Amino acid sequence: MDSLTVLIFGLSFSFSFIFALGGIGSAAAIIPVLTWVGVPFNIARPTGLFINTLSMGGATYSNIKGGRLDFKLGLPVIVTSLVMAPIGAWSGHFFPTQYILIALVVFLMFASCMMLFFKGLKGEVVYRDDHPFVGPAFVGVLAGFFSGLLGVGGGALISPLLILQGFNPKKIAAITAFAVPFSSLAGFITYALMGSVAWKIWIVAGVAACIGGYLGTSVMHKRMQPSAVKKFLGCILFLVGLRILLDMIFT
Repeated sequence: MDSLTVLIFGLSFSFSFIFALGGIGSAAAIIPVLTWVGVPFNIARPTGLFINTLSMGGATYSNIKGGRLDFKLGLPVIVTSLVMAPIGAWSGHFFPTQYILIALVVFLMFASCMMLFFKGLKGEVVYRDDHPFVGPAFVGVLAGFFSGLLGVGGGALISPLLILQGFNPKKIAAITAFAVPFSSLAGFITYALMGSVAWKIWIVAGVAACIGGYLGTSVMHKRMQPSAVKKFLGCILFLVGLRILLDMIFT
């Protein structure tokens, strides 16, 4: 096993573990990191989606087992994100890499700000308990398209947009973990069918993601406060976005 393969395993495990602590996929952060260690950008994007699929799949299993998942509310998000993720992935082949990197920086900064500063509704409040289609479906459209285009899971869009619609944040966390693997897998398959194939990297990263995501979810539920972890993740996303931006400016 060469040094790059070992490094990819370590990065996939570490990022999957850390981001599972906050209940979201790690693709938004690990894609630029993979490119910095020598993985081509067209391979890094599907790799990030593959890592998201496996790491968040483990979190979803845990939520289903614990009875925390509202299938009716999550279904519109999943259906529309499944449709839009391949379209986003297909569109990514027609945009210059520089433009996609700019979009990725914007996405990272937005996700960072939402994790650091957005607190949702507080106080004595009655959260929505209905199951609408239009609002969650629109969230799925946005999350699915950007998931495919940028190679990210879309969780950083799903959570704040559903919270703004008045749903319980705890319920949304389970829905986000449920939706991310579907949109990520759809985008990943599209990239694979279009020729962005690197099975050795994907297998190594996938095994690490499974282990890291499972352990991270277990630790979060047993020992950590999700609010503190999300602030930590917000700082990571901001630093990664800033690094990409500086690289674009000075190279």
